[in-house]
Amino acid sequence: MKHGNYVPADCRLIESFNLKVDESILTGETVPASKNAEIQLTTSVSEADMLNMAFATTIVTGGHAKAVVTKTGMETRVGSIAKIIITDEAPQTPIQKKLEEVGKTLGIVCLIICFSIFIIGIFKNISIKEMFMTSIGLAVAAIPEGLPAIVTIMLSIGVTKMAKKNAIIRKLAAVETLGSSSIICSDKTGTLTQNKMQVVESYGDTAFVLELGTMCTDCEISEMKVTGDPTEVAIVNKALEYGISKQRLYSNMERVNEIPFDSDRKLMTTIHKIGNKYRIITKGALDILLNRCVKIYQEGDIRAVTEADKKTILSKNANMADKALRVLGVAYTDVENLPKNIDSENIENNLTFVGLIGMIDPPREGVKEAIRTCKNAGIKTVMITGDHIATAKAIARELGILGANSLAITGQELDKIPQNILERDIMKYSVFARVSPEHKVRIVKAFRSTGKVVAMTGDRSK
Repeated sequence: MKHGNYVPADCRLIESFNLKVDESILTGETVPASKNAEIQLTTSVSEADMLNMAFATTIVTGGHAKAVVTKTGMETRVGSIAKIIITDEAPQTPIQKKLEEVGKTLGIVCLIICFSIFIIGIFKNISIKEMFMTSIGLAVAAIPEGLPAIVTIMLSIGVTKMAKKNAIIRKLAAVETLGSSSIICSDKTGTLTQNKMQVVESYGDTAFVLELGTMCTDCEISEMKVTGDPTEVAIVNKALEYGISKQRLYSNMERVNEIPFDSDRKLMTTIHKIGNKYRIITKGALDILLNRCVKIYQEGDIRAVTEADKKTILSKNANMADKALRVLGVAYTDVENLPKNIDSENIENNLTFVGLIGMIDPPREGVKEAIRTCKNAGIKTVMITGDHIATAKAIARELGILGANSLAITGQELDKIPQNILERDIMKYSVFARVSPEHKVRIVKAFRSTGKVVAMTGDRSK
């Protein structure tokens, strides 16, 4: 498997080199998952945390690997989803249930009336044949033949009105069902959020942090469109807002070497030629990067980094992480000559810390107002996502989904709860994170067991 390949089957990695896989079709995560063949999982984990596995229909976005196939066809994870779609029968809509009740009621009333008329006729010495024919005539006349046509016309009017508001309804019955919904279960990525990572916070000299950060990326820019890893695209796009162009930077500071990102050391380094010197830029996980920094850049000055500085930086990193931001540290150093061996041990040391970059997949415009409108109408909005619970809770709080009395739960925790207990306590939960498609079925069934009409929406919901 290499960059750009679709994974053809579920497989166990046996060799991997900086492998990144876009698993959003299964997990809903915006950021590609970093895979590692060396990882051994000893406990039951969700598919989003199976870092030594690759699943069918996902896409390799970086690195390469070798693997052995474990499952194919309908036995794969995506195959199991297909089975659910095929075997899970669609429930009756509210209007179908009401029409069925009306039909039963009319049938019973007609039988009672016809039997009564028949008995009365017999007592009045009218022939049995005549009374039988009369009763049959009454029964036929009592059937509302125009009811289906009237219902269809009214639903068609509803579809037309929805179409004028840019909402296309495929099935007529869905119009009435949508209006009867009391719970809306929504995906997060691409539905409540934009499915586009954005830099929303930084620490340090922002312009310099973005300049170094954008140089230490593998993004490509063509016709002002940035392509590449979502986190790197976010950095390059934010730099462009500050008038910092990667192309222009590279024309002045040519990239001459690199140490690619590695999931073990959690760092990436690029080396650039500046006149007679070389600039080494490193970005990555702060807990690793900060230990390799001996200096700090502040307000144009460079000085030795102190324990107080490290405490402040770690505190800022924690604050950003509490907001469910994906945080990257940025550092650099200028050297006269490069060592003979370009590796982490010789290059990624004696760095100068510059700052932090925090990014997130932000909420869509208008979503918060829509959720508030639903709440005022008595409709409960629930987030069901494959993303990490910390990220899900942060977005849910911002949108008003997760309140003070609401709970959040992961797929692993859900597996430990029997269906009857879940049905009893289901209304307490507003956020379901790290879930699989099978979990979604359980959740929707639990909500329906309370007598509620449940709507499921999202770019990957069925």
